[in-house]
Amino acid sequence: MSKQEMLLRVRDVPMQPMRGDILSAEGVRLAYSTPVQTLYLTLQQSNYHPATESGKGNYKQAVELARQLKLAFDAYGAADKTLTEQDIIDSMDLSFRMNGGFVPRRIKVGLTPEEVAYFLERKSEFPGIDIVEESVRHYDKDRVAVQAIGYLKKYKSTTDLGSYEAIRESQGKDPALQYTEEEFVGFDGLELFYQNELRGKNGFKSVSINPRNMVDGVTDLTPPEKGYDLHTTINKEVQLAAQQAILDQIHWVHTNPVSGKVHPYAQTGYAVAMEVDTGNVVVMASIPDYDTNLWPTGNMTNEQFSKIQENYRNGTISPFSSGRSGHHFESTVLLGSTIKPLSVLIGLNEGLFKTSDYYTDRGIAYFGKNNSARVRNSGNRAYGKIDPSMAILHSSNAFMVDMVGERLYNKYKSKGIKIWDEYMKEFGLGTLTGIDLPGEYMGTLEYNAESETALSRLAYASFGQQGKYTAMQLAQYTATLANRGKRREPHLVNKITNADGKVVRQFEPKVLNEAKFNEAYWDEVISGMKTEVSAFTNFPYDFARKTGTSEQDYRGERMENGVFIAFAPRVNPKLAVAVVIPEGGFGAWSAAPVARKIFDAYDQEYGLDGIPKKSLH
Repeated sequence: MSKQEMLLRVRDVPMQPMRGDILSAEGVRLAYSTPVQTLYLTLQQSNYHPATESGKGNYKQAVELARQLKLAFDAYGAADKTLTEQDIIDSMDLSFRMNGGFVPRRIKVGLTPEEVAYFLERKSEFPGIDIVEESVRHYDKDRVAVQAIGYLKKYKSTTDLGSYEAIRESQGKDPALQYTEEEFVGFDGLELFYQNELRGKNGFKSVSINPRNMVDGVTDLTPPEKGYDLHTTINKEVQLAAQQAILDQIHWVHTNPVSGKVHPYAQTGYAVAMEVDTGNVVVMASIPDYDTNLWPTGNMTNEQFSKIQENYRNGTISPFSSGRSGHHFESTVLLGSTIKPLSVLIGLNEGLFKTSDYYTDRGIAYFGKNNSARVRNSGNRAYGKIDPSMAILHSSNAFMVDMVGERLYNKYKSKGIKIWDEYMKEFGLGTLTGIDLPGEYMGTLEYNAESETALSRLAYASFGQQGKYTAMQLAQYTATLANRGKRREPHLVNKITNADGKVVRQFEPKVLNEAKFNEAYWDEVISGMKTEVSAFTNFPYDFARKTGTSEQDYRGERMENGVFIAFAPRVNPKLAVAVVIPEGGFGAWSAAPVARKIFDAYDQEYGLDGIPKKSLH
């Protein structure tokens, strides 16, 4: 072996793979990559040498190469992708500011077939030139569940993302999995959560490197492996119906009185629809949304970002998507009366009252030292003699305070807070739902704040004023009611397939935990979920529902958030839906119409009775 050969070492330079697709439940491509031909230049000892202190070197040769490349680009390239000589020289990175000498320089992306043919026919005239197939990411222009799908940014932008720590630590161990600083990677949503599956494996170029860190020898090329495809549970038609319904309803509450007044500040809405028996999330809508194609280069202009900065995050799993500047109003709101079915279940299970017990509702409940605190029913209504089921039907705050909150405190004293918290978590409230997305928020558990007495916290928690949760948590809670205590793991991906269509992973329904209660308690509670809701007039199914209206103050003004949960049918339930319209007014008027349109759209596509109605037309 010659001395020169002994000095050479082989480096594997990664070449990016084609990213896998993300498809809707019907097979529509929601995120996909298209191949583009890219011209790379590997600086070689034979055609380029860094200038020495004496000024010697092949800089002039590099400039001449740039000139020849520009002539070819101008003659055979697309008119909208012109480059100047200086652009080309800058891409060469002759001073090694961005990369070592052996790393191929990306000179031009999106070559025409004529350009590709020209350079392939003249490889000997352009030493170090390679044509590599890469990809450009595209997203469905109909903007389907964009925050759930996510977006891409360059790998060098991920230093603050914990998801990439393991990848950074393993860099260099396997050339097929080595990331380059300039490659695009998942930055949110499914794109981030399933980054490893979507990315695929690098191809790589094995090159001989001399002591000057320059290529000096023959190169071997191993082609990249395409990433896996994700088949989601999102149905495009139902999702679009939900998105439009939220937009319509926000507009409606601006001009139509709800609970005696219009609600001009409503700007956002969130909806999640989850199949009761599978955990499939069919709808995940966070409105307003935006066009994910704004991230084509991993960045956008300040002007573009200023328009979407309040809504590019997923408000169904986090508190960060807000219609108010500065996030004064979060997407997580107090549950309001939607907590009452669970509140009654807790009361029954703890023996605080029986299904046959009656309570005299006088429209107000007192508690605390010398009955110094009081809670009224909505509209100051007094319902008289009511049983637990009727307390849910009429949404009696007084019942919840007297029969649940105060009695739970009397039984456990301050430990009642812990008991309440354990019940909440069994139904997915205040804990992670298990959804396959990054950055899920566990909720704001105000009942844990010790600034108030335990009795006060339990009293207010009993009718939905001590916990703020996400729409995803609300949907899982609703599905758990429908499942009579079985909390299923929600998921957005049904299966993963390889480039040949072979299933490499299939997701099966999974029960996370089971809250066990007497069947009579379930019957009592679910029978009470039958509030009259005009949006469901002529709905062809018997269904369980609960409206909610939570209140919070903003600059001295009392704002009402609309909340609505429902599952249908009541017997053998198929779909659970949760809708939140912050600042939208009473849930029956602001959130329920959105849920109705989701149920209708699902009935068309799948059938709430198992028979898709679109197949009957």
